[in-house]
Amino acid sequence: MSKGVTNFMHALVAVLAGNAIYFLLERYLPPAARHEPFRMDIGMVVDFWVCLVVFGTIKTVAGRRRDSGKS
Repeated sequence: MSKGVTNFMHALVAVLAGNAIYFLLERYLPPAARHEPFRMDIGMVVDFWVCLVVFGTIKTVAGRRRDSGKS
């Protein structure tokens, strides 16, 4: 796969998994961290942060797998 397609797939998986994690945990978050539809609020920031953490995890794992394959 090309690098662009790989990056797109990593980002897509990160957004889907991050949103799934956020919405599963949303009921346990404080009210201020819960997203209200069609509003810019702290909940969107928390959701973005979760997606970013998942993306970083995916990139880290992918980088380690790639580096271990070169040996």
